[in-house]
Amino acid sequence: MVESGEKWGFQMFIGEYRHSIDEKGRLALPAKFRGKLSDGVVITKGLENALVIYTKEEWENIASDIAKMPYTQGNARAFSRMMLAGANDLKLDGQGRINIPQNLREFAGLKTNAVVVGVYSRIEVWDIKVWEEYQAKIEKDSGQIAEQLDQFGK
Repeated sequence: MVESGEKWGFQMFIGEYRHSIDEKGRLALPAKFRGKLSDGVVITKGLENALVIYTKEEWENIASDIAKMPYTQGNARAFSRMMLAGANDLKLDGQGRINIPQNLREFAGLKTNAVVVGVYSRIEVWDIKVWEEYQAKIEKDSGQIAEQLDQFGK
């Protein structure tokens, strides 16, 4: 069976999946994502109050790029602190779940229901209500957003 994106030689995460978070903070990741996550993942704070999950390989690339940012610039320091200080190495358990640390659940407002979103080389985890509000706004403004992306579709 070819997993999502594997025919291009890499794992491409796509799709939207709704999952529950149990009382211990465990979240099951979609079965079609698990193949490339068997070596473990890195989860950290993302933008718009979502969490971001990377494969170990992709995290090494992200962390390397962050390390190259100029320490003398305040925004670079702030972004690197958010991404790196919030990062946690996790392993999937036998049922394909990760245990999201409490501080990250609080950051994202995660309680019992989450949306797991595949976004090419990363996976995002959103509180379901925050995701629905975000999606409604983006869908409403999609024409304006697309017009500002002059490189898209070339």
